[in-house]
Amino acid sequence: MDQHVLAQRFATLTTAHLADACLRARLPVRCVPLRPVVPGMRLAGRVVPARHVGSVDVFLEALEAAEPGDVLVADNGGRLDEACVGDLVVLEAQAAGLSGLVVWGLHRDTTDIRAIGLPLFSLGATPTGPQRLDPRPADALTAATVGEWPVSGEDLALADDDGVLLLPAAQAAELFTLAETIRDTERRQADLIRAGSPLRAQLGFADYLAARRRDPALTFREHLRATGGAIEE
Repeated sequence: MDQHVLAQRFATLTTAHLADACLRARLPVRCVPLRPVVPGMRLAGRVVPARHVGSVDVFLEALEAAEPGDVLVADNGGRLDEACVGDLVVLEAQAAGLSGLVVWGLHRDTTDIRAIGLPLFSLGATPTGPQRLDPRPADALTAATVGEWPVSGEDLALADDDGVLLLPAAQAAELFTLAETIRDTERRQADLIRAGSPLRAQLGFADYLAARRRDPALTFREHLRATGGAIEE
């Protein structure tokens, strides 16, 4: 899926829709509760990994190989004692045409980054930069970790106010189609609730309770699969 199609299709979806699609497809749900520097920011693009060891040069080198629409994923090991990204890196990423940044760690220069406007998701902010320089691993520009999840250039990063979701690029088309189906079902359900039809009635919840009395092992997810519900999987 090219960047234009990716951005166009994600514009009508949320990370929640795509997380549910992963469940439907029996794929790991690789999500991380990172927050946008400005509420409402969204990003979608191919992962460009960079593992930070104390110097900004790894990010500049990653940008050398990046393409417009990509997402710089800065892996600082989730550290909370230093910021690894500031306004100059964000400006450089913007100049390279990137869709945004995902920082497994902290950022700084928040006011300037907000003014730049490029989406950035991180664990938060702190004023201090790194005061160390560790050995650089051989795979610093080919692999990263976000939360508990390994990522590479074979992955997509998508983010909104609910956090960051990581998807295998090779299965993106399938997952987006599933997510669009889930979105449409949930919109119909929401419209019916507003029109006076409770969700319990739509999902046959009374029938489920009766069936569970007969078979205590019956789960709500099994019932939903039989009725076409989309609120769980």
